[in-house]
Amino acid sequence: MSITQPAPETAVLDSQQCCSLGTGALTQAESARYAGLFKVLAEPVRLRILSQLAAAGCGPVSVGELTEMMGLSQPTVSHHLKMMTEAGLLERHRDGRTVIHQVRPEVFTQLRTVLQIG
Repeated sequence: MSITQPAPETAVLDSQQCCSLGTGALTQAESARYAGLFKVLAEPVRLRILSQLAAAGCGPVSVGELTEMMGLSQPTVSHHLKMMTEAGLLERHRDGRTVIHQVRPEVFTQLRTVLQIG
């Protein structure tokens, strides 16, 4: 059995490229803010809700519609939507008696930048 060695150009990565995180080092305030956002997202039901919203095109969705899509109770869905809205991941508005939620794509762009390594 022969083990092949990686080509010299791929064997050693540029340490600056490999280790750069987003746009540079985070400030204390930035790290606290992003940690809070990741903490809110570190809940399986919230990730499922987010994936449902994204699958629906990130457009506005009512709590009732989301409850049906998720197969969860309305209080459970409302609780998780409230947590995501308070964190700034979603925006919320009323349309008569209906509460509508929508993804705030700019926040996810920021999170993607923080996670971008290399």
